[in-house]
Amino acid sequence: MSIYLDNNATAPIRPEAKAAALAALGLGANPSSTHAAGRAARAVIEQARSEIADLASVPASAVTFVSGGAEANALAMESAMGGGCERIIVGATEHETVWASAHALCAKPEIWPVDRRGLPDLDWLENALRRDGRALVCLMAANNETGVIQPVAEVARAVREAGGWLHVDAVQAAGKVSLDLAELGADTLALSGHKLGGPQGIGALICDASAALIRRQHGGGQERGRRAGTENLSGIAGFGAAAKAAARDLPAADEQAVWRDGLAARLEGVGAEVMGKGGPRLAQTLCVAMEGFSSEVQVMALDLAGVMISAGAACSSGKVKASRVVEAMGRRDLATSSIRVSGGWASSETDWRGCGDAWMDAFERHAARRKEFA
Repeated sequence: MSIYLDNNATAPIRPEAKAAALAALGLGANPSSTHAAGRAARAVIEQARSEIADLASVPASAVTFVSGGAEANALAMESAMGGGCERIIVGATEHETVWASAHALCAKPEIWPVDRRGLPDLDWLENALRRDGRALVCLMAANNETGVIQPVAEVARAVREAGGWLHVDAVQAAGKVSLDLAELGADTLALSGHKLGGPQGIGALICDASAALIRRQHGGGQERGRRAGTENLSGIAGFGAAAKAAARDLPAADEQAVWRDGLAARLEGVGAEVMGKGGPRLAQTLCVAMEGFSSEVQVMALDLAGVMISAGAACSSGKVKASRVVEAMGRRDLATSSIRVSGGWASSETDWRGCGDAWMDAFERHAARRKEFA
């Protein structure tokens, strides 16, 4: 048995994305060249730009290609701070790339608390926005560990009234919920190809017309002068194809909620707790914790059974550590025993059931050992 339910780390590449990337590799030309082959390569990039723009309901000119979600977040935050922001307000459950960038750019970023469902304290934000200094506010569209969907549009109204800049990490939300930059009200929006079923190492920063991006890499005019360097043609082509497929499949994105909830009910039946329960969540993400059953042991036990999941974010060089997200939600007692199960475009009901079977077997063995040594 082999079951892959770690799509929030990386989704398997879609057939459309693989075909597009391979075709682009065959072009063998620089998109900046003016000859026929160069123009063909440029056309591939602009087609992909339009496909990604459609996913976020923006004009193609709003899309800047970067190396991935981490760079998109960094470029947006550096642009905000270079464009007049003096403070950074960062959500307590933000992705590590946003969290680390905030601490690198600001001596003392203001940490925005969340409740036990993982939703932000809006009263706290309104009070914080009244303080002196233009603020960069960072709020992800959906949490990468719990799947909790954040109230971006409501936050955007408050940030705009205060004259601030709102950056949204939409890496996990893209292709799972509808994205419209105008409706969200964000200044910048980060996307990543491999979360959608595209290649790794490619992403995009979506920028509202009112937000000016800094030049992060110098020496060339690529990406309208924003990011020098020959473009990742095959990655961009695959990203565009994945975005188009994700937009096509969006109406069916909620189907996995039934499978997710079925697994949650089985685990809750023996005492596990669902993180973010009671709040809006992505249909294909389940974060669950069982006190006394460590994250590391759970992940290893399921892996031995052929089921691939993760413990929190996959950005710690393979290390399993306490979840900062779960701690921020007021459950430090469960921060070392939470796991994340995340489906994707290729997942099935059988996968979710198989994960449940493997987890129950592992838990029964764990409980028996604890009883033996009690």
